[in-house]
Amino acid sequence: MNYFSFYKGGRALYCLIFLGFILAFSSSLAGTKRHFRFMPQQSQVQGTITDGSGPLPGVTIAIKNKVNSTAISDYNGQYSITASPSDTLIVSFIGFKTSYIPINGRKIVDVKLLYDTTTLQEVRVNAGYYSVKESERTGSIARITSKDIETQPVTNVLATMQGRMAGVSITQTTGVPGGGFDIKIRGQNSLRADANAPLYVIDGVPYSSDPVGHGQTTTLFPALTSPINGINPDQIESIEVLKDADATSIYGSRGANGVVLITTKKGKSGKTTFIVNASTGAGSVTKFVKLMDTAQYLSMRRQAYANDGITSYPASAYDINGKWDQNRYTDWQKELLGGTSVFTDIQGTVSGGSQNTNFLLSGNYHTETTVFPGEFLYKKGGSQFSLNHQSENQKFKIQFSTGYTIQDNDQPSSDLSTVAQTLAPNAPALYNGDGSLNWEGSTWQNPLRNLPSKFESKSYDLLANTVLSYEILPKFLIKSSFGYSDLRHSETRISPSTIYDPKLNYNSSYSTLFLNNTSRNSWIVEPQLSWGTGLSAGELEILIGATFQRQSTDQLVQSGAGFPSNNLIYNLSSATTVRAVTDTETLYKYQAFFGRINYNYKERYIVNFTARRDGSSRFGTGNQFAFFGAGGAAWLFSKESFLKDVHWLSFGKLRTSYGTTGSDQIGDYKFLDTYSVSGVLYNGQTGLQPTGLYNENFAWETNRKFEAALETGFLQDRIFFTAAWYRNRSSNQLVGIPMASTTGFQSLLSNLDAEVENSGLEFTLRTVNLSQGPLQWISNLNISFSRNKLLSFPGLAGSTYSQRYRINEPLNIVLLYDYKGIDPNTGLYQFSDLNNDGKITAAGDKQIIYNLNPEYFGGFQNQLIYKGLKLDFLFQFVKQKNYNYPIGAAGQMYNQPEKLQASWQAPGDTSPYQIFTAGNNAAAVTAGSRFSESTAAISDASYIRLKNISLSYDLPLNGLKTKCRLFTQGQNLLTFTKYKDGDPEFISAGFLPPLKVITIGIQLTF
Repeated sequence: MNYFSFYKGGRALYCLIFLGFILAFSSSLAGTKRHFRFMPQQSQVQGTITDGSGPLPGVTIAIKNKVNSTAISDYNGQYSITASPSDTLIVSFIGFKTSYIPINGRKIVDVKLLYDTTTLQEVRVNAGYYSVKESERTGSIARITSKDIETQPVTNVLATMQGRMAGVSITQTTGVPGGGFDIKIRGQNSLRADANAPLYVIDGVPYSSDPVGHGQTTTLFPALTSPINGINPDQIESIEVLKDADATSIYGSRGANGVVLITTKKGKSGKTTFIVNASTGAGSVTKFVKLMDTAQYLSMRRQAYANDGITSYPASAYDINGKWDQNRYTDWQKELLGGTSVFTDIQGTVSGGSQNTNFLLSGNYHTETTVFPGEFLYKKGGSQFSLNHQSENQKFKIQFSTGYTIQDNDQPSSDLSTVAQTLAPNAPALYNGDGSLNWEGSTWQNPLRNLPSKFESKSYDLLANTVLSYEILPKFLIKSSFGYSDLRHSETRISPSTIYDPKLNYNSSYSTLFLNNTSRNSWIVEPQLSWGTGLSAGELEILIGATFQRQSTDQLVQSGAGFPSNNLIYNLSSATTVRAVTDTETLYKYQAFFGRINYNYKERYIVNFTARRDGSSRFGTGNQFAFFGAGGAAWLFSKESFLKDVHWLSFGKLRTSYGTTGSDQIGDYKFLDTYSVSGVLYNGQTGLQPTGLYNENFAWETNRKFEAALETGFLQDRIFFTAAWYRNRSSNQLVGIPMASTTGFQSLLSNLDAEVENSGLEFTLRTVNLSQGPLQWISNLNISFSRNKLLSFPGLAGSTYSQRYRINEPLNIVLLYDYKGIDPNTGLYQFSDLNNDGKITAAGDKQIIYNLNPEYFGGFQNQLIYKGLKLDFLFQFVKQKNYNYPIGAAGQMYNQPEKLQASWQAPGDTSPYQIFTAGNNAAAVTAGSRFSESTAAISDASYIRLKNISLSYDLPLNGLKTKCRLFTQGQNLLTFTKYKDGDPEFISAGFLPPLKVITIGIQLTF
């Protein structure tokens, strides 16, 4: 075989000389001049784009003076581009200064971009049906991104927002895994506590936050199980909260309480990238109540009997009559709540694609134990897939995303916090010598007896969305969104006979089971048309669209009692008695037409109008449709000619908005006569019972919102300050109108001419303290002052709400007795006789108003970067009042705070706490009860908390394509407060407080 080589024997040189001769001769024959320029050999240039602390994906790399020569950095910040040795790279990315980097013959060119705060105004913010530049928005929108979320070791999406958004108040209600949070966006609009939740929209698909739990099964938490916990923070790219009318009115009847827009992560163009995160950590209770030890407790008990004139202790007073060891001491808070919760997380992501098609596939798994005794475990896993494609001419685009989450929660059916705080410190040991539960001769209820009484829940949550769009003409786009969600949730709570004292001889015939099965599925279709054009010296944008949605919810709650064996307790068919507690099927239909007109004149004067006509199946004929609309305006005064020489002012904008939104959070079929299965047999037949009365005048609640705001940037936006004032008024309130008892109903849900106002001030401040050199430091501060009050309520004095609300006062108030102090002669608590009738009564004297809403709240975040080291921490602060530990009539057989040692002992004492009683002094018991409902029961519960801290380090793996980041994260690590009775963050007392958590982990990118 002969091998021919083009280079062998100098053939290449001969061919090149011959080719040059032919070209030269041909040009002379043509009579034209040809100019030859030497073209340097091109080669692949590679490198990594960073911000000094980590890689930057999505950065655009182009070659100066050359078209069609761009590249995009991948998730590792790496890029590759074909260039000549003498070319210059142009590296640009929003939020950073554009860099011009000469190649100078190098094969590897790494680039560090510097922050440019002025370009942050060019970031496009998700406003729901459209996006808008940060500098040009007319509405109030708060935003956090995945960079803020990834630093937090949390599993609930609401936890990621705490302390980071002005006007958004979030409180954790329990520290038990799978527990919930309470959120209020600019206050409480509705008199009904369950009608103040915002609208959640995930990738364009509305996500119902209505509870899926039931009171018979969800006994562990202070509120029914919420589906919001199924949203996985690891999958989120950004969260936008729409607050004012301009931002929320396009959502019409569902925007009264604000809108939370969640955008999940999508793939980016570039080479395929793998990211793996793994972390583990531990959590514990933030703070315990300081309770009495055994000596202090027994002293209180003996004094209580002495005060009652009893010298011979009753047989039931086991703690002091000799039955229990009086030298024994157990710190029950540490024993029952002092365990360590262990966290484990693992997450993997693969993404990549070309300029026209990209993808992302991710999966995650989380496990978490509890601080309670026993083997309890919360598991949460999920996956996400995203695929985006556009045609070569970029006219047709398709976006598809789907996510699936599974939760499996295994917990005790009751919170042990209350028993841990009240149990006598000399109570018996939990276990006998053989490891069995100790009942100490039937003298107590062992707190561990309830551990076999388990709460178990499982959730399967699917969310999918597809968006198709086609650009018919330049800036003329037709688009449609198709969304589907499906949630399957099941709960069980068992009470086996083993929870009772064995001496009672209860067998499995006393065992009970409660089952809750809830399913909810929804589909939504939203066709849209958008058009943009130049008009005069401005830009006009028009959007019109429609919404068609259908949601069905089924819930079946059953109970079973009496089983042949506890091994069959989960088998409902084995129960002797089976009862249907609740069996409901509801169908919600919704349709709407919406539109938006935006005009931007000279990038200086902007007006924005949005409107929506809603139709809801939750209202009767004649009230099913309603119109909502808003207008917003902005003036970018920093672009005026008279300010062009004011160099220290880099940005200035005034904006305002006014409009209406509504609320249909009333449940389904409330305007109809409704019946439910009673579950009770009569002559062998199951009966029906009426549950609702017909009301054809049932109508929408309406919220009128007004806002004015100032946004300013100084020194190239190194200092950026915003101030906003708002006033929202919610009217046509849906409340329960009292009914005569002869009707069989306590109230009729109807519209009332009551009006609620929320007003306040919100401030944010961002400063770039250091940006040059290896050290970078950025600070963010937000603070909100809010005021809520009931403006009007016709007939309030004669209604069932007369002892709950007051005109011109907040909705979240409590009416209290006016505490005067201790009577030095009797040692009893004294209260003011406000109506001077000579006696203390709730109706006449329990009238002192205390506001439990926060006076102000906010957060202070700092981010410091030094080379590969990054420190991020957030302090959350809240100014508020809350209830103290409930002490009641101290001296009975439950423990008390240590501070009660300073109680009244003898006539003439001026102690802060009244005389002890074992329960035989009726006057002391009554006074103790009133004390817990008096001004003395509430104190300053303000706090400053190190809500989150994250420290990471990128290992310098020079020459390797793999990147390794080590990190540690903490949550709730430090709390500064004057509150004495445990953790100050709670809504309902008696539940596990938030946990302080610390984790360590590693991230690999390759």
